[in-house]
Order: sequence, then C-alpha cells, then structure tokens
Amino acid sequence: MSQNKAQTGANGSQNQFGAKPALAKAVSLHLEGKRREAVVELDRLIEADGGTADAYSAKAHVQVELEQYEEAIRTYERLLQADPSDANANFNSGVCFYKLGRWHDGLARFEKALAAEPRRVDALLGRAICLLHLERSDDALQALDSVLALNPDEKTALFGKGVALQLAGRHNDAASIYQSILAKDPDSEATLVNLIAIGIAKRDGTTIKQNAERLLMLRPNSPTALEGLATCAFAENDFEAAAQICNKLVEDAPHSFERWFNLGVAHHKLGRYAEAAKAYTEALRLRPDDPQLHLNVGNARLLSGDTRGARSAFEQVLHIAPDQKDALYQLATLCDKEGETQDAERLYRRLLLKNPDLEEAWFRLGYLRLEQNDFRGGIEAFESCLQKRSKWPEAQLNLALCYWHIGNYDAAGQSFQTLLAQDPGNLDALRGLATLAMERGAYEQALEYQARLIERGERNAELFYNTGLLLQKSGQMDDAVKLYREALTERPEFPEALLNLGHALKSQGNQDEAKNCWKKAIAQKPELAGSC
Repeated sequence: MSQNKAQTGANGSQNQFGAKPALAKAVSLHLEGKRREAVVELDRLIEADGGTADAYSAKAHVQVELEQYEEAIRTYERLLQADPSDANANFNSGVCFYKLGRWHDGLARFEKALAAEPRRVDALLGRAICLLHLERSDDALQALDSVLALNPDEKTALFGKGVALQLAGRHNDAASIYQSILAKDPDSEATLVNLIAIGIAKRDGTTIKQNAERLLMLRPNSPTALEGLATCAFAENDFEAAAQICNKLVEDAPHSFERWFNLGVAHHKLGRYAEAAKAYTEALRLRPDDPQLHLNVGNARLLSGDTRGARSAFEQVLHIAPDQKDALYQLATLCDKEGETQDAERLYRRLLLKNPDLEEAWFRLGYLRLEQNDFRGGIEAFESCLQKRSKWPEAQLNLALCYWHIGNYDAAGQSFQTLLAQDPGNLDALRGLATLAMERGAYEQALEYQARLIERGERNAELFYNTGLLLQKSGQMDDAVKLYREALTERPEFPEALLNLGHALKSQGNQDEAKNCWKKAIAQKPELAGSC
C-alpha cells in the first residue's frame, strides 16, 4: 500500500517539499538520495519556526521512505494535533500502522480518513485490507465491494475480495475471481499461490497440479508450488515423488521443521527407516522438546535395526513426557526382548497404571510373568485381557497354563473348555484337556480328546504314544499296537514306545516280535531292562 502525498501550502501543491525557500536544502538532500540528512535538516527547520504543516508532512514522508514507521506515526500525530480530521495525515499514518502489522490502529486511521472523504478509494482499500488481516471477512467483503463499485478494475481490491471469499470458505467463488485475475494477468504469482491453497483445502489434486506447474514455469523451485505437488504426491501415495520434492524443499529451507518432518514421513512410508530417522532428527534440531518427534525417531530407528538408538529416543520421550504411552510400551518391549525382565515388568506396570485399557500391554505383561514362573501374576494379567476382549484365544490358553501350573486344575480345565467352545477345532485346547485328563486319571476323557486330535490331523510321537497307553490300559490292544507303531514312525528312537509295543504284542501272543521290540528298547535305553 503506497503512502498518499499530503497537500501542503496555500497553493495546494502535492509536493511535500514545496517551493518555500526554507525547505530548499532539505529538498536538495532528498533529491540527492540523502534521506537521513534531509530529516536532520527538516528537524532544524521545525525547531527554528515551530513546525509548519509542510515541514511535518515532508519529514513524515521521508521517514516512510526510510521505513521508519514508528517515527513517521509520531510525526503525523503532530499534524493531527492541529487538524484531527486531516484525511491525508490519517490515511498516511494508517499506512504506517499497516506496515507495522498493527491492524486495529490502521483500521481506525483509515476510517477517520473516510469520515472526511467517504469515496476515497485508497482509504476504502486500506480499511478492507485491515479487516482481512483481522479475519473479519464479511466486513472486508462489503468494504471491497465499495471499492469495486467506484473502480471495477481495481486489481488489489479484486484480489482482496478473492482472499476474503477464501477466508470465508467460499472457495469456488474465490477461485472464479482468481481465474478472472489470471485472464488479465497470467503471471500473477500471488493468485496462483492462492489457487494452490484452495486446491489443498478442497483436496483437489487437479487444481493443485495445474496451478503449481504454472507457478513453477514463472518461478522455478517455487516453495509454494513444490509444497503443493508434495501434497498431491502424499495424497496419491506416491511417496517416492514426495521424497524427491521434500528433498528439494529442505535444500531450499534447511531450517523448516515441517519440510524435514514431511521428508521423514515420505522415507518412513517407503521403508527407508534409516533415512527417515535422519530427517526426523533434523526436524528435532528445530523442535528439540517435541515428544512425538522423538517417538518418530525411535520408531524409525527401531525398524532400521538400531535398537540402541531407538532406546535412547524412547527414553528421551519419557524424559519430556513421563507418561507417554507409546514410548513406555516400546521401551518395555525392547527391555523384554533384551532379557531385562525386571525393567520390562516395571515399565509395563507403569504404563498400565495410567492406561489400564491397553489390552496388548496386559498380554505382554502376562506372558512375561508366565515365562518367569510368576503364575499368579500371569493370571491377573490374562484375566484383565479377557475382561477387555472375551474372545482372545492366546490369552485364554495362557490363563489355562497359569492355572495349571499352580495346581488349580478346575480353573485350568474351565479355561481350556472356554477356548474349545469358542473354537471347536482348537488343537491347543484339545492338547491341554487331554493332558489334564491324563494327569487327573480321567483316562476315558483323555482318550476322547486324543482321538479328536488325531482325527484333526495332529501327528506327533507323544500324542500317538499317550493314546496307545490309554488304549492298552482299556484292553484295546489292536488299536494300541497301531498307535505305538505310529509313534515309532514319527520317532524311531523312542524306547518307551518300543517297550510298551512289546507288551501289547506279547498280550496278543506275538512273542517273537515282542522280544525284538524289547531288545531295541534296551539298546536305546539300557535302564529299561528291568521293565521287559
């Protein structure tokens, strides 16, 4: 926004330096480009004659040229003390407030200028632009329409109206205005920039690409254009293109947090975890206390195999945000994998204290306790899992094992039965129930479960051997012999199976083969000699 030249002198001249001899030296200095010296000379004149309107107006004008806006405002105040309704002084001081980003003060001065000259276009425009900066888009639209009513070709007003519509969320109306501007001025970079912003807001990749490519023709490597194309690349899951564009952006602005972060995301999506960690680390230099960013670094390092670096990053997260759940979980899992069971359990408990609904953390804690033979602790954890998710086969199985290990066979059996009810073909449940029945002497029940296992294609030497024992005890020698042979097919070096196969064969009257089985059993395990 340009400063308006104030009227000075009785002759109405628009030249602040006028033709008065007293201003001649200041005029000469100004024309020579010696603005600071001109201000000094004008101060001398003001001090000498008490300060005329011409001198104050000229001084303020030079101060504006020197971008000394605060000083210029004070000078204009001297003019306004003499005449508060001075339209030029109000307008020009409004421009100074605008330059300083003091929108409320600028608005007030433009409105005072308009009180004196209601149809003054530059004051109407200044008021409208201040309203835009104050995010009063409806009021700004009315003001801009007033400008355009007086001057339909006022480009700044037309552009401002587009901005007001854009701020109000009327993107299609704003885009129509911007297109009309481009029709007359195809090289308007600001207009293309705003059309790209509209495309991003509408998630309209076509609009973004068209205007970004056009802007790049005008200004190669335009950051706004490249950011628009990067947005499109991310939206289309073209992370290779996104990474290439983001690389250009960080080269242009290595101190931009968002650009380093986006580069990290692109590498992360491509599975280039080491590169992602490096990009996130660069972003960390700009925001060192951002816990989420430290977490991203940790996750990327972990996926790249840098467990030590990942651990350091997760610890840094917890230093900044002690209760950050993702960092607590990741660190606990790392400790668990590295055999640091006490630290892992402490971290899981700390995590669950503030986040009792984290199912996976309860499961990991339960499994850790199960491995450490803390079966009662495991029961607490796995029961918490099942309270939150009743159909969880792994948690149900581990709960059964914990009960089994503390000798609570009823609870163990109930857990196995629950698992089997949810999944009738669950082999783990059938194995558990079969073994539990064997230990409790419920041989018929054990035989039933083992038969179901065999029917479902389960093949292992122990299963065939145990089922053979049950059949042998129930007098079903033919079936017992058959299953002992199956066990030996799975594991030829199985002396106990050979021993009992011999006994079954003997009961069938097959003495020679029985003796042959016993010989093999003793050869494999001599201490079985007394059992033949």
